[in-house]
Amino acid sequence: MQVLVRDNNVDQALRVLKKKMQREGLFREMKARSAYEKPSEKRTREKAEAVRRQRKLARKKLQREGLLPAPKKVVRPR
Repeated sequence: MQVLVRDNNVDQALRVLKKKMQREGLFREMKARSAYEKPSEKRTREKAEAVRRQRKLARKKLQREGLLPAPKKVVRPR
């Protein structure tokens, strides 16, 4: 992973690096590897993640079809 530092702005480069690492799932993987996870806990977690993914896909499908209202957009001041 590579991040360019422009105008000696290291803070901006760190923010970009953290965002890239977050998208890649590195923080989640580091947390998971920090301690042993029993196989039964792993199965339970993976099953819950799969259920969450399926519900999200179903919700998005219903929103596209117009059966559910679209989520309200959050306007953030800059």
